[in-house]
Amino acid sequence: MEKKNLPARGKGGRPTKTDTADYRFSVNFTAGEYARFLTMFETSGLQSKAAFIKARVFNDTFRVIKTDKGTLEYVAKLTQFHAQFRAVGTNYNQVVKELHTHFSEKKALALLYKLEKITAELAAIGQQIIALSEDFRQRW
Repeated sequence: MEKKNLPARGKGGRPTKTDTADYRFSVNFTAGEYARFLTMFETSGLQSKAAFIKARVFNDTFRVIKTDKGTLEYVAKLTQFHAQFRAVGTNYNQVVKELHTHFSEKKALALLYKLEKITAELAAIGQQIIALSEDFRQRW
């Protein structure tokens, strides 16, 4: 058998960096300083403490992300309520069709009158939700 010409294999693993970070420094904090450092680090949104320290030393700008749990909960509940509101609208159409199909005209009109009252209440609640959402939008 003949030996096939195989491509030269290099060293496996991670490729070498062109600009390596060879210089390291050590910093000591008191308990109060460390607590302050951690709060600043957590508000920065950066993934590593080293990147945070480097950004602070070289005055790089970084974004601060603050999440309001109340706001997130409000939006989640509003989304859930919107889905339920749409489901009620779909069911409303189905109920009206079934009333006209299975009941006499007089009985269907009586039931539709009750349904209309409840629908008016639901519309009023929808208007309150819209007003609350507008108020919320103006605050934020």
